[in-house]
Amino acid sequence: MLFAIALLIVVTYMSFRAAPKEKDDSNEHVHGAGQIGLLAAIALFGVDYFTSFYYGTGELMSALHPYGLQQYGYIAVAVIALANFAFGALYMYSLGVFNEGGGSYTASMRYLKPTLSLIVAVTLIEDYVLTIVVSALSGGDQLLSLFPQFYENWILHFAIGAVLAFFTWYVTIRGRGESSTVVFTMLGMFGSLTILMAIGLFIANFTGYAAAPSVPSLPATLLEALLHLLTASMKGMVALSGLEAMSNGIQFVKNEDFALVKWGRQHMPKWEKLWDFYSGKAGIGRMVQTSFLFYGGLTTYFLTAFSIRFNVFDGTLGRSLVGNLSFIGFSQFPGGEILFWAYQILAVFMLAAASMTALQDAQATEWRDVAIGEIPEIIIYRDKRGTFTRSVTITFIVSVVIMLLVKGQTTIAAPFYGVGVFMPIMVMGLAVRQHFLQNYTGRARVVGSTFAGLTAALSAAVFVGQIVGKWEEGGWIRLISFSILFTSAHLLLLSPLGHRSPEQIRRIVRDKARINGAMGSIVEWQSVKMQQYRYSLLEIISQFWSLFGVIRPVRYDPPPPAGDYDHALHVDHPEAPSFLDQYIDANKPEPRVGGAPKQTEPGEKE
Repeated sequence: MLFAIALLIVVTYMSFRAAPKEKDDSNEHVHGAGQIGLLAAIALFGVDYFTSFYYGTGELMSALHPYGLQQYGYIAVAVIALANFAFGALYMYSLGVFNEGGGSYTASMRYLKPTLSLIVAVTLIEDYVLTIVVSALSGGDQLLSLFPQFYENWILHFAIGAVLAFFTWYVTIRGRGESSTVVFTMLGMFGSLTILMAIGLFIANFTGYAAAPSVPSLPATLLEALLHLLTASMKGMVALSGLEAMSNGIQFVKNEDFALVKWGRQHMPKWEKLWDFYSGKAGIGRMVQTSFLFYGGLTTYFLTAFSIRFNVFDGTLGRSLVGNLSFIGFSQFPGGEILFWAYQILAVFMLAAASMTALQDAQATEWRDVAIGEIPEIIIYRDKRGTFTRSVTITFIVSVVIMLLVKGQTTIAAPFYGVGVFMPIMVMGLAVRQHFLQNYTGRARVVGSTFAGLTAALSAAVFVGQIVGKWEEGGWIRLISFSILFTSAHLLLLSPLGHRSPEQIRRIVRDKARINGAMGSIVEWQSVKMQQYRYSLLEIISQFWSLFGVIRPVRYDPPPPAGDYDHALHVDHPEAPSFLDQYIDANKPEPRVGGAPKQTEPGEKE
């Protein structure tokens, strides 16, 4: 017992010491309060991906073991590893091109069509909400693994999930400084204890630890077995939203080299291309995304192998898959029960913290959606710590409502989570392909465009596979919800609430969101492009009604020309002017001698 307690104290202390701390002068920034470095970026944008360890493999194996197909889980692992590597490489490259934030939303607006940008915008918001739902409810699953007698009580699952979501909401609105310190500390503890658990599992394997008793399997034909393998692959591929999260949230990252790059430039100048690749804020984002290349495949393989060896899955002995494996692994050490409880409680808070990735990206997405006219302007408010508090609060409330609707059951919410993110990944692949076709020649053009095109095709296949693989669990509802969101987004954009004048756009971006420099110019350009798209739709609607003799001219003036993307982009510094200034100044009345003419006032009523 003393060994376990001492170990936990040491691990907690060392993790806290290594965690990033916000300094008093950290508010001297480029884009607003809350700019973060490498360690904080790992914590806030990587935690969702890292904590898929707790539920991804469990979902994968739950599609196989009821039919006695668990030994084929390695096929699903190989599919997941291949997809992770391809998608990770795509996004690592894209950060060099779209390094001002916005992810596939910015990419599609620049190289594709505004329609795709609108699809990406609504898809990401839905995915972020579901990330919070699944993460918080999974945390409840891990906590109730400690109390198997209560595991089937859905009210407890909902209550715990709601409390955990509230915890992440509270930490998030206090700013990125405190959020990153808390989350990085937990990540350090998670990494250390997971290594210890792995050592214990190897010891249990070599000492002949008995596997759990088998249960009767359901029959399955060859075609059904293949479908179950597809379902398993899709269920295990659940946390790739972190790729889009880092690309979207790069706007909150400091534009400076992190310590390893600085050291490398000084001591290993021959590797200059490597240091350039990981330089600046794009380099910080790429370092976070480097783990996406291998982490998913390696951890899924690790858990799958021991799940098969000890015949444990989600629900076995009233525990989750990781709960069962941690019980076995930590039981090989003195005070193992304390370590098991500590690991499970840590899992609860880690999974809750995974919601922070979604909350950070909800902020990064929703203020852009306000600027383009997709969300009412009242939503946007940024406090002195750089947090868009209204976006965070609304996202939290919607998440809790969904938790109640699914009755606290992760298995009901999971089929909807992870589906939408493959649409933005596909769009990013298409945009990067266009980037290569328009800006490169020769071999680089062929290889780059081919890889991006194949990655887009793979993402499209996974998107369809996610829906098919989760069809019986409600995956078909995703088609309905996606159609409703897409239609609602267009209706809102076409309504008076979706109109944005150049003055409104600049006020939202520069004054309310406090975004300046290149990023502010990009969002202003995107907003004008979306207003042009809105006006073109209104013209089409007007022409349609004219076919029936109903003349309904467009009530708004045409928006100003957005111009070329590169012309709208400015050097990244706070004083960079807005390209909208020329249109705003053009609308100002010319000065007159003696001042503006006096306006007549209505006479008094008799």
